[in-house]
Amino acid sequence: MSLRRGRTLRVVLGDQLTRGLASLADLDPAADTVLLAEVMGECTYVPHHPKKIALVLSAMRHFAAALEAEGVRVRYIRLDDPANTGTLAGEVARAAEALAPAAIVVTEPGEWRVLEDMRSWERLAGIPVEIREDRRFLCSRAEFAAWAQGRKTLRMEFFYREMRRRTGLLMEGGEPVGGAWNFDAENRKPLPRGLTIPKPPRFAPDAVTAEVLDLVARLFPANFGTLEGFSFPVTSAEAEAALGAFLRDRLPSFGDYQDAMATGEPVLFHSLISTSLNLGLLDPLKVCRRAEAEWRAGRAPLNAVEGFIRQIIGWREYVRGLYWLKMPGYAALNALGADRALPEFYWTGDSGMACIDAVVRQTRDEAYAHHIQRLMVTGNFALIAGIDPGAVNEWYLSVYADAFEWVELPNTHGMALHADGGIMASKPYAASGKYIDRMSDYCRTCRHDVKETTGPNACPFNALYWDFLARHRQRFEANPRMAQMYRTMDRMGPAKLVAIRARAAAFLDRVAPRLKDRAA
Repeated sequence: MSLRRGRTLRVVLGDQLTRGLASLADLDPAADTVLLAEVMGECTYVPHHPKKIALVLSAMRHFAAALEAEGVRVRYIRLDDPANTGTLAGEVARAAEALAPAAIVVTEPGEWRVLEDMRSWERLAGIPVEIREDRRFLCSRAEFAAWAQGRKTLRMEFFYREMRRRTGLLMEGGEPVGGAWNFDAENRKPLPRGLTIPKPPRFAPDAVTAEVLDLVARLFPANFGTLEGFSFPVTSAEAEAALGAFLRDRLPSFGDYQDAMATGEPVLFHSLISTSLNLGLLDPLKVCRRAEAEWRAGRAPLNAVEGFIRQIIGWREYVRGLYWLKMPGYAALNALGADRALPEFYWTGDSGMACIDAVVRQTRDEAYAHHIQRLMVTGNFALIAGIDPGAVNEWYLSVYADAFEWVELPNTHGMALHADGGIMASKPYAASGKYIDRMSDYCRTCRHDVKETTGPNACPFNALYWDFLARHRQRFEANPRMAQMYRTMDRMGPAKLVAIRARAAAFLDRVAPRLKDRAA
């Protein structure tokens, strides 16, 4: 059935799969058309993990089918459609030409580059384009900018407290329950041996997902990662089931062991709902309220529930606000002058360092690693080795199924690499092998000795850590949170420090040469 002129074209992006999306709020199912387009440009702007591509495409197809089941007219463009232009702008223009709508309505995107593209649609389509605020977030971009205005520092902790007050989560009489805003000090226990770890549910591919997996295998055979074992939730019902299993089975121990790492245990007690949140299959406030209900019912301790809620209304909202406040210049910051190439072992998992190899191989297989693996293993190595931030950011954006630039860039650029010069974090998250040994079992099977710094079998993290502190002494020695580190370094004596730095330099020249040297 053809459309009469005057109808609205409503564009839904691949990470906007929410029925209550602002651009669908006043949808007229009998008249308007919803456009969803799988385009090669979105699949290739970085070399995404094939599981991420499959996840997004399958979730899009399921969402489109749910709209059609309501009687909504959907124009769905598949990736292998011969007429597919390969870009969002091209598909919007093509739909406008075919359907002759009076206007286009879309919800603001999560990424700067997509917003820049979206701003061209009105010219290309020749009709008005209305870009609506994304109300799925609890703090709008304007509200975050207002909170940030005039502040000398933009620390997440103070933003998080404001979000607690605004939502009322874990609050009583205007004060935080338990008498503290943050129980993070209770959430750093190493994993005890013999602890039973519940397995999360796995969602077997249905016919729609199976078709997508075949398509992705055919079109992206060389991308880093495997499609084997694909089991991400691709519908809101599956996402709710995944959330329910987490709240029941893993939330009670999440707080204690959220910083722990273990060989062969990619999930531990983590929620595995970041993909569902970032695609729009779950509502963040409802998720937090369900977690709070577990504490109020006595089924989960406060440190676990507070830590989980902080990840969502604290970190998730904060990094999104910071991203939009500081872009586009934020991505180009390189405050520490990091200029070395990304080592090949970030793709191969054959560094010889058990921790790095475990996380890279897990990432290859699962398109997932939890936040401490990302921050304190692969991120920590990139920080203390001085790896070029652009290369590191592209790697994180490429390899994780939950990675979209608005959430990936601040976490990597600010938290992991300190490339923003301290906008996010008051100190760099640098650590030696001692931290990894304390929080994981990786060092038990590593050929390197975590207790050694300069010997032939010494853990590379140790020399790199002290070399990092020495390289950046002028910047960090006055930081009160780093004073003890520099006092310890000074007690080493000049000769020992020279030997440590020489070992670090030799290692880096072998695995991560300076970009200018490699270019020469």
